[in-house]
Amino acid sequence: MSLSIQQKKFVKSLHLKKNRTKLGFFLAEGEKIVEELLNSDYEVLGLFATANWKGDFDGSVTQVSEQELSAISTLKTPNCVLAVAKQKRQQLGNNFSMPIIALDTIQDPGNLGTIIRTADWFGIQNIVCSESCVDIYNPKVVQATMGSIFRLNVLVTSLADFFKENNQLCVYGALLEGENCFATRFQQSHLVLLMGNEGAGISPKLFPYITKKITIPKLGHAESLNVGIATGILCAEMTK
Repeated sequence: MSLSIQQKKFVKSLHLKKNRTKLGFFLAEGEKIVEELLNSDYEVLGLFATANWKGDFDGSVTQVSEQELSAISTLKTPNCVLAVAKQKRQQLGNNFSMPIIALDTIQDPGNLGTIIRTADWFGIQNIVCSESCVDIYNPKVVQATMGSIFRLNVLVTSLADFFKENNQLCVYGALLEGENCFATRFQQSHLVLLMGNEGAGISPKLFPYITKKITIPKLGHAESLNVGIATGILCAEMTK
């Protein structure tokens, strides 16, 4: 079965956030990421694959040419399979595991994807994103997670409301001025790591919810650290 005009229009519509939000679906591309998706509890609407794809799926698989896949892909170099899956409405519930990473206005899809993948590496199951973060189902975010997004709970909500509703949390805010993170004794029972925007840092409106300000000490001359790299360093410290 070849790619229909309707299918092409539907898949390409999911390149845009407004359509992903309205329709409730998203795209995952490439053998590795699609394999992770198929092994998760996400609902998969269907696959579009070239003859080179060797995977297995009981649902709808539309065989397409490399040219057809290229026409619907978000990648510069498509990789033999594209999946359409249903978004999840994540809930942490009342007994969520610690630690948590909270993200304030992360704008770069690669950074958000890297942070999700990093959290998965360190066994951190829950991430809370502010509503001003880049869409968690942006294709570039999904791609950068390398499948980790399908294993974690990623909640999008007001961080201020989240902190108000969970006032027992010990929030460590990553700032340029703060306690040396390598000397910090992290409280494991209610630990939240709060990371701020790439350029502006943590929003001042969230300062009242920070329990302790921490920083990664600067030894050289760089103005700042990439937020994904900084998150990795702090995750290593707080989980050791």
